[in-house]
Amino acid sequence: MQAELTQIFILLGLVFALLVWGRIRYDLVAFGALIVAATLGLVPTEDVFSGFGHSAVAIIALVLIVSRGLSSSGAVELIASRLIDPDRPLPLHIAVVAALAAGLSAIINNVAALALLMPLDLEAAKKAKRAAGQTLMPLSFATILGGMITLIGTPPNIVISEYRQGVLGEPFGMFDFAPVGLAVAVAGIAFVSLVGWRLLPTRTSLQDTEKEVSKGRYIAELRIGEHIAQEDMTVSDLSPKANEADVHILGLIRLGKRMRGLARREILRAGDFLVVEGDPKSIETFMGQAGLEFAGSEKHEGGVVAPGLTLSEAIVPEGARIVGRTARSLRLLQKHSVTLLGVAREGRSFRDRVRLLPIRAGDVLLLLGTPERVAAATEWLGGLSLEGRQTEVVQRSKAGLSIGVFLLAVALAVFGLLPLSVALGGAVIAYVALDLVSAREVYTSVEWKVIVLLASLIPLAEAFEHFGGADLIAREIVSLSAGYPTWVSLVALMVVTMTLSDFLNNVATTLIAAPISMSIAAATDTNPDTYLMTVAVAASCAFLTPIGHKNNTLILGPGGYRFGDYWRMGLPLEILVICVAVPSILFVWPL
Repeated sequence: MQAELTQIFILLGLVFALLVWGRIRYDLVAFGALIVAATLGLVPTEDVFSGFGHSAVAIIALVLIVSRGLSSSGAVELIASRLIDPDRPLPLHIAVVAALAAGLSAIINNVAALALLMPLDLEAAKKAKRAAGQTLMPLSFATILGGMITLIGTPPNIVISEYRQGVLGEPFGMFDFAPVGLAVAVAGIAFVSLVGWRLLPTRTSLQDTEKEVSKGRYIAELRIGEHIAQEDMTVSDLSPKANEADVHILGLIRLGKRMRGLARREILRAGDFLVVEGDPKSIETFMGQAGLEFAGSEKHEGGVVAPGLTLSEAIVPEGARIVGRTARSLRLLQKHSVTLLGVAREGRSFRDRVRLLPIRAGDVLLLLGTPERVAAATEWLGGLSLEGRQTEVVQRSKAGLSIGVFLLAVALAVFGLLPLSVALGGAVIAYVALDLVSAREVYTSVEWKVIVLLASLIPLAEAFEHFGGADLIAREIVSLSAGYPTWVSLVALMVVTMTLSDFLNNVATTLIAAPISMSIAAATDTNPDTYLMTVAVAASCAFLTPIGHKNNTLILGPGGYRFGDYWRMGLPLEILVICVAVPSILFVWPL
């Protein structure tokens, strides 16, 4: 056993070093370590791939798909647009956005929550003429804090719950994490709103922020549908919504001809086209809020509410097929089911219909269609896709349905009528049936690197526990805290787990720390739930580095941060979490 224990420590040490180094993808590191462990006989041959069938892996994958369905319905955007106001004082703005971020992270994946809210926060910073670096880190930290509140809020909670079922016979419930998680989240949000943002450097300028997030402004056409025409609305009636979405209305097209001036007093008719100027997300938002349709969307299968439609941007190089030609002459929509929605031409305007505009080299095209068809059409046209410049078309009319399906799934799991994995699986099927998630998106929504990481580490963690690694570390913690109150070992476990989480993926941290917590509980003859809950909280607290949590990495560029900026706000926040979490855990889950 001693030889095997030495080997497992060396192997996990190498995994830790490679993950911190970061030059090799973490899923490949974990899978490679699993194969090495199997070769050395540390993991039985029949158990090598057992992690892929673990319920925690399935639940995390299902949560990611459900998060995609909620975002595709516009449910999150609907709430956020009503709560985010750039005119608020900065501390109040941070408090509102952080509270919203924490609330969303409690019910959807916290990476998805940040991805949905970050563009809105960047836009608020632009309108308020302040650097985004003042608010993005508080936003990121709030999404991490909010994930602690429920079982599905963050992967560590799911892993701890399933681990508890394996060792104690019953998992944690959906809201068992809420008393402690909510206390920590409230304290953390208060800190980042009142004090934390003041600790951040002010080197990031508004100019840098605008440069980071700027996108081309396109001239596009939006179609007037029957329901708008029945309301006798004029062009000027749509101006408030256009201003709110940062879109400029340039004119009106009727019967194929551009009307004179801006046609502000003209009553809109079905089949008219509104000419607008804005960036892709602003155009998509205005279309949804005003109840308009994309030009050509009626010819897509399912229309504008077809699942999986995106707005993609592509630049036209010299010699491309479309240079000197129009979208209509190439029959782009008929041949590829892709619509040329807008064109950006070095800030210049034009009066030609978008589909009748001869394209020049250097133009940037805004294309509407499914990702696969847009990619094929871009290659056929001779264009070059702009990486990371895709905007999802949101199906806002289905927001209520998506929320209802999600709440039903949660209720079935909470009241014990169905296991969580089955309830979430039913929600995924419902989202596919409602066209909120396409068959392709069922697979693209899952972050397979995380799935492979978790499935590979589960057998390694079991080997670590089987050969006595967890007992050894637990004995050292208990020995160092001997003579002190029992809760001191709780603090020691939290500090060790937090430190690991700042450098390792939180799933990896949880899998290593969970068996250690059980060994400490056994050695001290105390409540194991106290220590399991400690690991769940601490594994989520990655606030010192940009590599400890994906959300911290996502804000690094747009916020203009440096590696050393995170500890300025992160270190006092982690100390605060310890001060709040330990008493809360001891109160709710006494030793």
